[in-house]
Amino acid sequence: MHNRTLRRVLAACALAALSLHASSAELVVIVSARSPVASLRADQVADIFLGQAGTFPDGAEAVALDQRIGSALRDEFYARVTSKTPALLKAYWTKMIFTGRGQPPKEAADSAAVRRMVADNPALIGYIDKAALDPSVKAVLMVR
Repeated sequence: MHNRTLRRVLAACALAALSLHASSAELVVIVSARSPVASLRADQVADIFLGQAGTFPDGAEAVALDQRIGSALRDEFYARVTSKTPALLKAYWTKMIFTGRGQPPKEAADSAAVRRMVADNPALIGYIDKAALDPSVKAVLMVR
């Protein structure tokens, strides 16, 4: 009897893990199609979004653009790229603001808004659901 219960619990856990993975969006970090930046590493993207770097590797200005606070894409992006939960991210920016070392990125409403704003400004860098990609922007990092 104990073995059967254990198998059911394991099966339920496996199903939950599969459904969680299936529901996660495919995230891409984007820049304007007019930007010379072709690709970035996750640590470079993290530095830009955490206010540690204000330029792309070629020296051009880099300005991060976030999804809105509370969005699933935002939480997933920060978890995967910076290993920060929403609570850790809030604490991080509170400290950065208090010490005068930085301000959090400006926010846009959704992937379509981020894509439009990034397309219009080669200095901007953002992240969107891969399904929202179009020729006005280019993916410089696939977030896994």
